[in-house]
Amino acid sequence: MSAPEAILELHHIEKSYAPKRWLSRGETLRAVDGVSLSVRKGETLGIVGESGCGKSTIGQIASLMLRPTGGSVVFKGEELVPGRRSPRDSRRSRIQYVFQDPYSSLNPRFTIGRLLEEPLAIRKKGTRRERRREVLRMLSRIGLDPAYADRYPHELSGGQRQRVGIARALMPSPELLVLDEPVSALDVSVQAQILNLLKDLQAERSLTYLFISHDLNVVHYMSDRVAVMYLGRIVELAEVGELYDGPLHPYTRALVDAIPDEPGTTPREAEIIEGELPDPRQLAGGCAFRARCPFAHERCGRQPLLEEVKPGHYVACHLLEPDRD
Repeated sequence: MSAPEAILELHHIEKSYAPKRWLSRGETLRAVDGVSLSVRKGETLGIVGESGCGKSTIGQIASLMLRPTGGSVVFKGEELVPGRRSPRDSRRSRIQYVFQDPYSSLNPRFTIGRLLEEPLAIRKKGTRRERRREVLRMLSRIGLDPAYADRYPHELSGGQRQRVGIARALMPSPELLVLDEPVSALDVSVQAQILNLLKDLQAERSLTYLFISHDLNVVHYMSDRVAVMYLGRIVELAEVGELYDGPLHPYTRALVDAIPDEPGTTPREAEIIEGELPDPRQLAGGCAFRARCPFAHERCGRQPLLEEVKPGHYVACHLLEPDRD
């Protein structure tokens, strides 16, 4: 059976930031460096990596919140150009973003009902009474009493606010949600509730998720495929089971080794990452991981390509390339 068609495609995405006064002259920060990705309709593609690897930047570019320095964003075969556009633009409604911090992303002056109704009002969908009914239905669906429509964000717990953030993103009936660390600010018990809610909503509404997180356990639970990022590049991409059971890139292996062992399992021999994360403004070219890699050699002075080493399993590492010298 063939794989589902791609609903979102990122082609050679680059994002650089020009030097500021606090940077020395000429030190351009390259947050994303030539990333290409496709997200299949109905799947959850996880993006995982350390802070500063560029995963949130990818999410903001994919949702048209941020303009890339280079490359293109294609949604359902149509190239989208981030930039100024009407808030009623249908492209905005098809791709929605769920923020990490549910409190700062909600206007504290608005009631929950107004926050949820606003996306419909902007697009002039339905009468005011119809929009109110839709708000109350949505509150019930996300597990909140409809009476919460008259409350303000500060009156809700963190988990309740994140439910509202998810509900607001769903109000325009999107096809793709970009979820940027959606549970990292929540207690573990609340995290499980929100993740299960996201899974249920995905099944009910045939949603596609781009799921961004630094937590490998959360990514493992939510994702169908996983992309591992390091300093602006994808270093490995595979089906979730294959990547966690048999990671191939040294960086991915070290990340997976760091996951606490479950009771009754045989501990994996840990691979230690030595040194600190390099300054992304001062990379000398070649493989960005080579300064911390225990297997680095001369060939690592050249930038490795992300290549398919097994069906559906892509790795950017010279160790896995055929000998071309």
